[in-house]
Amino acid sequence: MKKVTKGIAIFFLCYFFLHYSLFAESNEKLRVLVLTDIENEPDDAESLVRFLTYVNQWDIEGIIATTSYWQKDKVADWRINEILEGYKKVQPNLLKHEPGYPTYEFLKSKVKKGLPEYGMNGVGMGKDNEGSDWIIHVLEQDDDRPVWILVWGGANCLAQALWKVKETRSPAEVKKFVQKLRVYTISDQDDTGPWMRKTFPELFYIVSPGYEHDGAGGYHYATWAGISGDIFHGRFPGANREVISKEWLKKNIQTGHGPLGAEYPDVAYLMEGDSPSFLYLISNGLADPEHPDYGSWGGRYEFYTPRTRKWFFEAETRPFWSDTQDEVYSHIDQQNYTSNHATIWRWREAYQNDFAARMDWCVKDYDEANHPPAPKLDHSEYLTVYEGDRVEISAIGSTDPDQDQLFFEWMQYREVGSYKGWLQINNANNIKASFTAPGVSYPQTAHIILKVTDNGEPSLTRYERLIIEILPKHNK
Repeated sequence: MKKVTKGIAIFFLCYFFLHYSLFAESNEKLRVLVLTDIENEPDDAESLVRFLTYVNQWDIEGIIATTSYWQKDKVADWRINEILEGYKKVQPNLLKHEPGYPTYEFLKSKVKKGLPEYGMNGVGMGKDNEGSDWIIHVLEQDDDRPVWILVWGGANCLAQALWKVKETRSPAEVKKFVQKLRVYTISDQDDTGPWMRKTFPELFYIVSPGYEHDGAGGYHYATWAGISGDIFHGRFPGANREVISKEWLKKNIQTGHGPLGAEYPDVAYLMEGDSPSFLYLISNGLADPEHPDYGSWGGRYEFYTPRTRKWFFEAETRPFWSDTQDEVYSHIDQQNYTSNHATIWRWREAYQNDFAARMDWCVKDYDEANHPPAPKLDHSEYLTVYEGDRVEISAIGSTDPDQDQLFFEWMQYREVGSYKGWLQINNANNIKASFTAPGVSYPQTAHIILKVTDNGEPSLTRYERLIIEILPKHNK
């Protein structure tokens, strides 16, 4: 390894130590709690079916039925339990494919009810409920891991928990409570989101702010709509619409895949608008949940204070993680598209195939189904190089549990790194590739994603992320 100055060396040693620590933490199961206005429309039930096929990846802390703008005075925990009955019947078969799928009884014990009131009307003195009390119970457990609150509907259960803690705990206890929270909410489906963001400025929050009302159109502009928002209107011309079609869903999810697939309802408005919240947390080598700006199946977000739009409840007062854009080349029509939606639909074939495979797991034996490949970098995932260096990168050691043929692609995720130019990656579709480090006047970063896809049915994809530190020659 080439020498660098003492100051630079210490800086990068600290940098790498931080990221290795984060990587080590990411190997732990994430704690996950869902708030859902299920039965407002079919998409929550659709998302819950997909969620349950990945439920072995996380420690499930709760599934709480809530209200929302379109379901203001009732909650539907009964529907959660119906879908869990379908899961109960396929759980033994899922365990043939991956370990860790919890029992039906365990998941049923995590189902709770929020208050059947809308938004801030359900927050304050006398508004404690089973859901809000459960959130406090979960956050106060002796467990240092953060809790990911995935908000598929209204958020007043969480708002009431925060209100109660603020009213009854010391400032230090409130700070500790808030620091353990990670919120990914599918827009603002009641008026508690702006209140929480303003009242708790340190609260980790991912959201496309605003709501859908009186033609405001907020949902259409939200990042999460990229999962399937073009299903009827063709609004995202570069995205693959075939894999979100009614025909595809019927064949791969709803029929011939057991009682869990049978619980997947037909699409009414768009498919699974809530799923990006947990696609973001899937352990596939692409995502780093503590870095929303890194990008994942659940989209990519940047940290700033959004300017007020007509679909906001109110002006935002502080920065949080919100909409940003990727430029994506579409193989559908051989054009480039730049949008926040593209941060999700660029991965659509991969996450749809992955879901289809897991639905196969519900009914097939291990040797009859496909399983994801296991990419492996033949070097560290953090490399320090100097401008002009020829850098060799390798995925030798990558394997597939089904002995399928593997296909490799090395792609620069240009929006993520500080270096905004293009790296010329040689042999980008081989197991080994290379590039020449570009000229820089100060240290910069570039992210390269290794994409490994098998030739099974359906074909499955996993990733590794390579972070390159590029130093100018004068730092040698």
